Amino acid sequence: MGHTIYYRVNLRKWKEFVAFIKRACSGLELETVTEGNVILIFPNCRGVEPLRIPKVGEGFVKTNLVEPCHSIYTLVLYSISSFGGVSVWED
Repeated sequence: MGHTIYYRVNLRKWKEFVAFIKRACSGLELETVTEGNVILIFPNCRGVEPLRIPKVGEGFVKTNLVEPCHSIYTLVLYSISSFGGVSVWED
């Protein structure tokens, strides 16, 4: 059975957020790619989708509760509150 994290973001400090996430993900050995106003985080866990965070918008990611990626994604999403607004919910 799968598990999904849903989120809505409004990153007012986009450049600062991208710098923070790239530094944090580097330390966690997670690959990041920035494409315009979107940053992608690629997991190193099987069965977990890449996390796609837009500057402004909504998204979801299937984690299937695979650890440590589920917890890392949750921490990344909640860290957005330091750079703008975020709502996160799961099912």
